[in-house]
Amino acid sequence: MALSAAHLKRLEEKRKIALAAGGADKLAERRKKGLMSARERLDAFFQPGTFMEFGLHAQHSCHDFGLADKSMPGDGVITGVGYVDGRPVAAFSQDFTVGGGALGRVHSKKICDLMDYAMQSGMPVVGINDSGGARIQEGDESLSGYGQVFFRNVLLSGVVPQISIIAGSCAGGAAYSPALTDFIIMTKTNAQMFICGPEVIKAATGQTASVDEFGSAAAHATISGNIHFVADDEKHALQIATKLFSFLPSNNVMDPPHRPKPALVLDTDPAMNELVPEDAKAPLDVLKVIARLVDDADFLEVQKDFAKNIVVGFARIQGMVVGIIANQPMVKAGTLDIDSSDKGARFIRFCNVFNIPLVTLVDIPGFMPGLAQERGGIIRHGAKMLFAYAAATVPKITVIMRKAYGGAYLAMCSADMGADLVYAWPCAEIAVMGAEGAVKILYKREIAAAAEPKKKEKELAAEYREKFASPYSAASKAMITDVIEPAQTRGIVAMALRNTISKRETRPPKKHGNIPL
Repeated sequence: MALSAAHLKRLEEKRKIALAAGGADKLAERRKKGLMSARERLDAFFQPGTFMEFGLHAQHSCHDFGLADKSMPGDGVITGVGYVDGRPVAAFSQDFTVGGGALGRVHSKKICDLMDYAMQSGMPVVGINDSGGARIQEGDESLSGYGQVFFRNVLLSGVVPQISIIAGSCAGGAAYSPALTDFIIMTKTNAQMFICGPEVIKAATGQTASVDEFGSAAAHATISGNIHFVADDEKHALQIATKLFSFLPSNNVMDPPHRPKPALVLDTDPAMNELVPEDAKAPLDVLKVIARLVDDADFLEVQKDFAKNIVVGFARIQGMVVGIIANQPMVKAGTLDIDSSDKGARFIRFCNVFNIPLVTLVDIPGFMPGLAQERGGIIRHGAKMLFAYAAATVPKITVIMRKAYGGAYLAMCSADMGADLVYAWPCAEIAVMGAEGAVKILYKREIAAAAEPKKKEKELAAEYREKFASPYSAASKAMITDVIEPAQTRGIVAMALRNTISKRETRPPKKHGNIPL
């Protein structure tokens, strides 16, 4: 039987209803606020003409939950697969114009079906969150839907990259799905993420607080550390996601998208030498070192506004994708504290599960001292760095730029913690503590008996530094691979990456290690 005109007309009518979302008035209202529609967000993200939608006509039964007169096109979420820079990516975009984007049974099923497909096909997942939360009319089924999404977030973790974009409301239990993903991008305005709103906080605790104090992008980026990137607007958020994907493999059995140069360039960079301050106590801006180390100074910093005493992010070194972890002496002298340990460990573990080599730049005087740090659990949090590095089996290259003292030296991936190759600059110091502190303990009597105690202390410190803390002392014990000029760093790290990229390492069979959370 030939397809009739009536069939085609009905198909067109059904498509029109689905594509109209919450209606022209609601879409116009969003545009007045400078907001994109759910479909426009996906159109801006994917290459033109590549989006294949899943469940265009899906929605709750019109006889369910007393909503017989209410049509909910797509059930408030658009799901499907498209191409980003030539690679397939699964994405869902919640539609606030349809029932406030609230999650119900069919809404969650669409997201879960997409995630199942992505896991089986080995492709990343992007979720654009803009929802009023659970659909109250669906009661426990709505809660069940969230549980099924959370379960899949965990199932996909370490299998395919997951990125969340917060482009509107994301409150209550809804916030836990983004929290279970690898990276969260949040827009500066029109976006909120929290568990309890101001009214609930006041009722439960008596505290008065505005949403901006705890639910805005600024609060999450600087204080709680819940998000990884702040975007100017929705388009910028999608651009950040695209940039992020340029460094990531599609799944855990693929290599990152390396673009190795045809030939290694081992030329020296004299400007790198000039970055090192003459005064050993003067701070070194590690971002300037990274800019000279990576290709075209192109460094995608992750969580740049949180725990600034450690810097993490993605780059390429002569075409090879790397994850960089670096102490930042410009902030808190580059010490490791509770927040920076959490930030560093999480990033290391992400790179490890997705086969991204690690380059560690070390300039650290130790762990942050203080009562608040000790009572806050710096031992437990600092141990996360040790655990993350020791558990990582990807290529690990370490460069000791200057200070590397005490347990913090080990926490920044020394050879003993599994680094494949360790290089040190000539000005580096590797010791239990700084030379000045060490001689005060070791030579207290000699200093006190000297005619000029200060002069004696300086002489002893210089002697201690040369004999016990210099990079040549460490090299003589085979604790480092070589002592190199800062100007050689880019070429030597590039060569080290090429030589270790085929690394394969097996560990004892087990479900997983028990990281000190």
